[in-house]
Amino acid sequence: MPDTITLAGRPPSASHLTLSQIMDQHHTNLMGTVHGGRILNLIDSVAGVVAARHSDGPAVTAAIDETAFLRAVRVGDVVHVDARITWAGRSSMEVAVKVSADRWDRAVPPVDVATAHLVMVAVDDHGDPRAVPPLLPQTDGDRRRYREAQIRREHRLALRRALLDGAGEG
Repeated sequence: MPDTITLAGRPPSASHLTLSQIMDQHHTNLMGTVHGGRILNLIDSVAGVVAARHSDGPAVTAAIDETAFLRAVRVGDVVHVDARITWAGRSSMEVAVKVSADRWDRAVPPVDVATAHLVMVAVDDHGDPRAVPPLLPQTDGDRRRYREAQIRREHRLALRRALLDGAGEG
Protein backbone atom coordinates (compact mmCIF):
# COMPACT_ATOMS: atom_id res chain seq x y z
CA MET A 1 0.00 0.00 0.00
CA PRO A 2 1.69 3.25 -1.09
CA ASP A 3 2.21 5.82 1.66
CA THR A 4 1.83 8.69 -0.82
CA ILE A 5 -1.93 8.30 -1.25
CA THR A 6 -3.90 11.02 0.51
CA LEU A 7 -7.60 10.37 0.71
CA ALA A 8 -10.23 12.94 1.62
CA GLY A 9 -11.75 12.30 5.02
CA ARG A 10 -15.41 11.42 5.47
CA PRO A 11 -17.89 11.82 8.32
CA PRO A 12 -19.58 8.74 9.83
CA SER A 13 -22.89 9.92 8.38
CA ALA A 14 -21.60 9.36 4.82
CA SER A 15 -21.67 5.58 5.21
CA HIS A 16 -24.28 5.04 7.95
CA LEU A 17 -26.88 2.39 7.07
CA THR A 18 -29.96 0.78 8.58
CA LEU A 19 -31.36 -2.46 7.13
CA SER A 20 -34.76 -3.80 8.20
CA GLN A 21 -36.04 -7.32 7.72
CA ILE A 22 -39.05 -9.32 8.90
CA MET A 23 -38.01 -12.54 10.64
CA ASP A 24 -39.86 -15.70 9.60
CA GLN A 25 -39.95 -19.37 10.59
CA HIS A 26 -36.94 -20.16 8.37
CA HIS A 27 -34.77 -18.08 10.72
CA THR A 28 -35.60 -19.99 13.93
CA ASN A 29 -33.54 -22.21 16.18
CA LEU A 30 -34.75 -25.20 18.21
CA MET A 31 -36.14 -22.83 20.85
CA GLY A 32 -38.50 -21.24 18.33
CA THR A 33 -36.74 -17.87 18.37
CA VAL A 34 -34.51 -16.38 15.69
CA HIS A 35 -31.13 -18.11 15.55
CA GLY A 36 -28.25 -16.00 16.85
CA GLY A 37 -26.28 -16.98 13.75
CA ARG A 38 -28.92 -15.29 11.60
CA ILE A 39 -28.52 -12.09 13.60
CA LEU A 40 -24.72 -12.35 13.28
CA ASN A 41 -25.11 -12.80 9.52
CA LEU A 42 -27.15 -9.59 9.30
CA ILE A 43 -24.63 -7.76 11.49
CA ASP A 44 -21.70 -8.87 9.33
CA SER A 45 -23.49 -8.11 6.06
CA VAL A 46 -24.52 -4.59 7.04
CA ALA A 47 -21.08 -3.84 8.52
CA GLY A 48 -19.53 -4.94 5.22
CA VAL A 49 -21.71 -2.54 3.24
CA VAL A 50 -20.90 0.35 5.61
CA ALA A 51 -17.16 -0.38 5.38
CA ALA A 52 -17.34 -0.65 1.58
CA ARG A 53 -19.18 2.69 1.42
CA HIS A 54 -16.56 4.39 3.59
CA SER A 55 -13.60 2.86 1.74
CA ASP A 56 -15.01 2.97 -1.81
CA GLY A 57 -14.56 -0.75 -2.38
CA PRO A 58 -14.57 -4.20 -0.87
CA ALA A 59 -13.80 -4.80 2.79
CA VAL A 60 -13.49 -8.07 4.67
CA THR A 61 -14.24 -8.93 8.28
CA ALA A 62 -11.09 -9.17 10.40
CA ALA A 63 -12.77 -9.43 13.82
CA ILE A 64 -16.16 -9.43 15.47
CA ASP A 65 -15.99 -8.58 19.13
CA GLU A 66 -18.07 -7.33 21.98
CA THR A 67 -21.16 -9.00 20.56
CA ALA A 68 -23.98 -9.05 23.07
CA PHE A 69 -27.37 -10.71 22.58
CA LEU A 70 -29.70 -8.74 24.83
CA ARG A 71 -33.14 -10.17 24.03
CA ALA A 72 -34.58 -12.92 21.86
CA VAL A 73 -35.98 -12.10 18.44
CA ARG A 74 -39.22 -13.81 17.52
CA VAL A 75 -40.89 -14.84 14.28
CA GLY A 76 -42.74 -11.83 12.89
CA ASP A 77 -40.48 -9.26 14.51
CA VAL A 78 -39.09 -6.57 12.23
CA VAL A 79 -35.34 -6.45 12.90
CA HIS A 80 -33.45 -3.21 12.29
CA VAL A 81 -29.66 -3.45 11.90
CA ASP A 82 -28.05 -0.01 12.28
CA ALA A 83 -24.33 0.32 11.49
CA ARG A 84 -21.82 3.16 11.40
CA ILE A 85 -18.07 3.63 11.11
CA THR A 86 -16.66 4.65 14.49
CA TRP A 87 -12.91 4.64 13.71
CA ALA A 88 -10.67 4.37 10.64
CA GLY A 89 -6.95 3.71 10.41
CA ARG A 90 -4.64 3.06 7.48
CA SER A 91 -6.60 0.11 6.02
CA SER A 92 -8.93 -0.97 8.82
CA MET A 93 -12.18 0.43 10.16
CA GLU A 94 -14.30 -0.27 13.20
CA VAL A 95 -18.03 -0.59 12.58
CA ALA A 96 -20.47 -0.36 15.50
CA VAL A 97 -23.74 -2.20 15.00
CA LYS A 98 -26.94 -1.96 17.02
CA VAL A 99 -29.81 -4.35 16.38
CA SER A 100 -33.35 -3.59 17.49
CA ALA A 101 -36.70 -5.23 16.84
CA ASP A 102 -40.28 -4.07 16.50
CA ARG A 103 -42.51 -6.62 18.19
CA TRP A 104 -45.16 -7.68 15.70
CA ASP A 105 -47.83 -8.28 18.35
CA ARG A 106 -47.42 -5.13 20.46
CA ALA A 107 -47.58 -1.42 19.76
CA VAL A 108 -44.43 -0.66 21.78
CA PRO A 109 -41.20 1.08 20.85
CA PRO A 110 -38.48 -1.11 19.30
CA VAL A 111 -36.41 -3.10 21.81
CA ASP A 112 -32.63 -3.46 21.66
CA VAL A 113 -31.71 -7.06 20.86
CA ALA A 114 -27.98 -7.07 20.07
CA THR A 115 -24.85 -4.97 19.74
CA ALA A 116 -21.48 -5.67 18.14
CA HIS A 117 -18.24 -4.07 17.04
CA LEU A 118 -16.49 -5.33 13.91
CA VAL A 119 -13.10 -4.63 12.45
CA MET A 120 -13.23 -4.49 8.67
CA VAL A 121 -10.19 -4.27 6.39
CA ALA A 122 -10.39 -2.69 2.95
CA VAL A 123 -8.84 -4.92 0.30
CA ASP A 124 -7.81 -4.52 -3.33
CA ASP A 125 -8.43 -6.92 -6.23
CA HIS A 126 -5.65 -9.21 -4.96
CA GLY A 127 -6.98 -9.33 -1.40
CA ASP A 128 -4.21 -7.08 -0.09
CA PRO A 129 -5.02 -4.26 2.36
CA ARG A 130 -5.59 -0.86 0.77
CA ALA A 131 -5.81 2.67 2.15
CA VAL A 132 -9.08 4.01 3.52
CA PRO A 133 -10.16 7.62 3.99
CA PRO A 134 -9.75 9.06 7.47
CA LEU A 135 -12.87 9.35 9.58
CA LEU A 136 -13.96 12.90 10.37
CA PRO A 137 -16.16 12.82 13.50
CA GLN A 138 -18.59 15.76 13.38
CA THR A 139 -20.88 15.49 16.39
CA ASP A 140 -20.19 15.03 20.09
CA GLY A 141 -21.57 11.50 19.69
CA ASP A 142 -19.20 10.83 16.77
CA ARG A 143 -16.24 12.05 18.83
CA ARG A 144 -17.26 9.92 21.85
CA ARG A 145 -17.67 6.81 19.67
CA TYR A 146 -14.26 7.51 18.06
CA ARG A 147 -12.54 7.70 21.49
CA GLU A 148 -14.28 4.52 22.63
CA ALA A 149 -13.24 2.78 19.40
CA GLN A 150 -9.61 3.73 20.03
CA ILE A 151 -9.82 2.10 23.47
CA ARG A 152 -11.29 -1.09 21.96
CA ARG A 153 -8.54 -1.08 19.31
CA GLU A 154 -5.81 -0.82 21.95
CA HIS A 155 -7.46 -3.66 23.87
CA ARG A 156 -7.70 -5.87 20.75
CA LEU A 157 -4.05 -5.24 19.88
CA ALA A 158 -2.89 -5.99 23.45
CA LEU A 159 -4.96 -9.18 23.52
CA ARG A 160 -3.57 -10.26 20.14
CA ARG A 161 0.03 -9.67 21.32
CA ALA A 162 -0.61 -11.64 24.52
CA LEU A 163 -2.16 -14.54 22.64
CA LEU A 164 0.65 -14.62 20.07
CA ASP A 165 3.29 -14.46 22.81
CA GLY A 166 1.74 -17.49 24.52
CA ALA A 167 0.95 -19.42 21.33
CA GLY A 168 4.03 -21.65 21.55
CA GLU A 169 3.38 -22.72 25.14
CA GLY A 170 1.13 -25.60 24.19
